[in-house]
Amino acid sequence: MNNKELIEKWYNQMWNKWNTDILHEILDDEITFRGSLGIEKKGYEGLKNYMNFIKSAFPDFHNSIEQIITEGNYSFAKLKYTGTHKGKIFEIAPTNKRIEYYGAAVFTIENKKIKDVWVLGDIYGLIKQLE
Repeated sequence: MNNKELIEKWYNQMWNKWNTDILHEILDDEITFRGSLGIEKKGYEGLKNYMNFIKSAFPDFHNSIEQIITEGNYSFAKLKYTGTHKGKIFEIAPTNKRIEYYGAAVFTIENKKIKDVWVLGDIYGLIKQLE
């Protein structure tokens, strides 16, 4: 699986379907992850906890890949995120509002697995939609 295919599987299979069964297939055992909310997690369990946190706030959270650029072991993905605010986040009670914001992620790939992910998202834009 090449870098692009790994990233597509990360978003389309793992995140968009909340499928943690594929973690061992696409991720390094010592995956490090920094989400757009500024939360850092390590390993499979840490990532699952982050995913559950996002799912509790936006059960229909969806990642749309707009672009993937790869150079060597590094890949960059430009993304659009959508969902419905159904759970507390940023100390904001559920509003049932539809949200849409943009972000980008930098991936480090080693031995055909995702080793590190750093996501930057327009959190200010997200919070403004929830207020």
